[in-house]
Amino acid sequence: MTHARSQATYQVRLGWGAAALELLEPADVIVVVDAIGSSPALERAAQDRADIVFAASLRNATATARAVYAAQRERAARTSIALVLAGDDGAFAVEDYLAAGAVADGLSALGIDHTAPDAAVAGEGFHGLTRALKHLLSSSATGLALAEEGRREEVLAAAALDADDAARRL
Repeated sequence: MTHARSQATYQVRLGWGAAALELLEPADVIVVVDAIGSSPALERAAQDRADIVFAASLRNATATARAVYAAQRERAARTSIALVLAGDDGAFAVEDYLAAGAVADGLSALGIDHTAPDAAVAGEGFHGLTRALKHLLSSSATGLALAEEGRREEVLAAAALDADDAARRL
């Protein structure tokens, strides 16, 4: 019997950190979501699990959704997608959840909407909070910690939705 948290029956799945790569049903495409910075170890682990891996943030959310859609069209088959959130040392990170929601929202707009509840909640959360992204990122635990390190501008730049028009395929 498939573990209920594997989200096996859904096309778009969502999980946190390296544990998600074990827990979620294997996917054709993995999107590593890190809203502020990057997660090289998680990106490498994802590349061991799927042939198509993207790195996403708020800055390239729509471009990433379009690239995933293009990959599905190229495959000419229904494509399973795992949104794997980097988190803050494996913990919940609101900025990554919002970025995953932005990608999920973009996928849904393109017709890829057979979405696990986890991903649907992220998408709807993003949709409802889009106007507050700058505030939410800067007041998140990660945003506050980076501001204390003198990196507030990096956090504000990370909140720039769709500032980059290219997906980053790993």
